[in-house]
Amino acid sequence: MPESTIGPRQNPIEKIGTPLSPTATRVMLLGAGELGKEVIIALQRLGVETIAVDRYADAPGMQVAHRAHVVTMTDGPALRAIIERERPHLVVPEIEAIATDLLLEIEREGIAEVIPTARAARLTMNREGIRRLVAEELGLPTSPYAFADTQAGLQTAIDDGIGYPCLVKPTMSSSGKGQSLLRGPSDVSKAWDYAMEGGRVAQSRVIVEGFIDFDYEITLLTVRAIGVSGAVETSFCEPIGHLQVDGDYVESWQPQAMSTTARKRSQEIAKAVTDSLGGRGIFGVELFIKGDQVWFSEVSPRPHDTGLVTLATQRFSEFELHARAILGLPVDVSLRAPGASAVIYGGIDARGIAFEGVAEALAVPQTDLRLFGKPESFRKRRMGVAVANGNDSEEARSRAKLAASKVKPVAA
Repeated sequence: MPESTIGPRQNPIEKIGTPLSPTATRVMLLGAGELGKEVIIALQRLGVETIAVDRYADAPGMQVAHRAHVVTMTDGPALRAIIERERPHLVVPEIEAIATDLLLEIEREGIAEVIPTARAARLTMNREGIRRLVAEELGLPTSPYAFADTQAGLQTAIDDGIGYPCLVKPTMSSSGKGQSLLRGPSDVSKAWDYAMEGGRVAQSRVIVEGFIDFDYEITLLTVRAIGVSGAVETSFCEPIGHLQVDGDYVESWQPQAMSTTARKRSQEIAKAVTDSLGGRGIFGVELFIKGDQVWFSEVSPRPHDTGLVTLATQRFSEFELHARAILGLPVDVSLRAPGASAVIYGGIDARGIAFEGVAEALAVPQTDLRLFGKPESFRKRRMGVAVANGNDSEEARSRAKLAASKVKPVAA
């Protein structure tokens, strides 16, 4: 049976007005990177007025939004001032590092609806919050875990049961930042220091996870949207396989082959987690798979970086699905063709870089590119992505990687 949404002001937009007019339907994105940029484009195609907010000027989403603001988004008063000035109908967090207490206030006071809910944004910003919800409240399978506030506490947690190998992550970080694989005691000090450097906000708490010997990992894009019943219903995109290096995705493909049992169990876990978080929109649920066994890893209440592949694979990309779902519009998660994505890294530290090899990349059959337009490049910063289709996922992966390899960021 379809599940009703929970939380205050969880009502779809009844009508969409005209941008830059008194009837405008206004949506504010908190986070304007490459994922936020695609959401803004999808919203504008539906006639929505968009406002992009990020911590630095000229972020990708700011380049296409109707208006933009630069603010430290962990600064609650500063963020409130912008929200009160713009009066958006929907506030859509697109990153983790946000003043979530402020979002709770905005939602409680009825100033705007927070997508999917302020509670979801708060829980998923902190790995401790979401892990305790999933493992301790919902009783779903996860890797063994413990939390530590000091290096000594980390060592104790490992010695008292987690063991080696294990993973250490800041409780607040994203895109693999601050994550380490520990194979023995000599790795502990370096992993602790790296976790302290990689956290999204100032904090000194980590999660240490026991290593699961999985066959592969997937992202199961899970959409909570208004169905024909008038209530929120859950839909699942085809599973996305992905390869990560140092906790950051470098390629993804869709569909990922998996057993019927594992697929069903993955959907059950994803639905339980997203039902608990509530609201409308797309969720990227990460899962470990070994045979028919499934373990929960993480969840993002927003489009997922591995889901960039859906720009080539689905009738509606994850960004279009998110836009439709948050506005209360119907969704269609059908797969159009197998596909893959491959990341294009900056390769250099420079501002205002240029890209060579674009024509050569696009000459690879059934490929496309997204060059994000980030104003500053770092060697390991994601500056673009190649997407490709093929007769199957493997052919698409080969094409996407070949296309990505031909794009060369250079100093302008």
